[in-house]
Amino acid sequence: MKLLAELVSIPSPTGNTSKVISFVEKFLTDAGVETRRNRKGGLIATIPGKDSSQHRMLTAHVDTLGAMVKEIKPSGRLKIDLIGGFKYNSIEGEYCQIQTNSGKVYTGTILMHQTSVHVYKNAGKAERNQENMEVRIDEKVHSAEEVRSLGIEVGDFVSFDPRVELTKSGYIKSRHLDDKASVAILLQLIKQINTENITLPYTTHFLISNNEEIGYGGNSNITPETVEYLAVDMGAMGDGQSTDEYTVSICVKDASGPYHYGLRKHLVNLAESNQIQYKLDIYPYYGSDASAAIKSGHDIVHGLIGPGIDSSHAFERTHRESIEQTAKLLFHYVQSVFAQ
Repeated sequence: MKLLAELVSIPSPTGNTSKVISFVEKFLTDAGVETRRNRKGGLIATIPGKDSSQHRMLTAHVDTLGAMVKEIKPSGRLKIDLIGGFKYNSIEGEYCQIQTNSGKVYTGTILMHQTSVHVYKNAGKAERNQENMEVRIDEKVHSAEEVRSLGIEVGDFVSFDPRVELTKSGYIKSRHLDDKASVAILLQLIKQINTENITLPYTTHFLISNNEEIGYGGNSNITPETVEYLAVDMGAMGDGQSTDEYTVSICVKDASGPYHYGLRKHLVNLAESNQIQYKLDIYPYYGSDASAAIKSGHDIVHGLIGPGIDSSHAFERTHRESIEQTAKLLFHYVQSVFAQ
């Protein structure tokens, strides 16, 4: 949980993830695990197994939702363009950071232009969209020229304050639990395998991808020997969903279609034989690195599991129990033989 809190506190909107990748890289290096970066900037750790003729791949993504500066308004405020699939209402009132091309960081707040109820009669009814929402920069600026003099320009990345909090009751509340909760789980798993000298049945690759939120983080660097590909990502909660904050969610289908039936049954058998609490679920408006890998033409078996996350792509929350159940299933999965 401490590692997760650290991860969500590092800004990493898709397209600007080098800082968090370096954090992950150092964590694994300190644990004695060798890594390499792919050309996209993602990180891969490979642990040799008994059988090197067949491989497994697990992935979790470290990139998050965010925004870019779309326009510098004459008023000195910023119009933004969203990165990832979420709605403007989910960031209204949020503190943010603007990172300039030179690396300088400014703070601000994302607000409706018509925020003040003392001035704007339609403050509550105005649509939350790109035209009406803007960033109020915490600097003394009143024009586009003054903003540009700070070094802020179109294309600068905007990241959202995670507001991370660990509660005494075992919850973690934060933005970007999607998918840094899963990244934290995989990092601890890799460290445990290495520290305890656990021998895996197959050579296993762990990809920390950095473009999942825009659809293609994990669709490459898959070895020809890879048989199974398991994405570790959030379980989506809401009306009609089985997923909760206390179990591991095993996805059977998302917007891309069904996940591999044999691998799904294998994961369920592992959960039941090891007293792991799980839920099967369908995520109707969802895609993963595993589905991206399938769409890119790789001949693999694909699956998707993860901790249950409430209010995904907004004010997210999960519980320690969901983290633990997901970690247990992964621990047994990487030591199991292929489902086929």
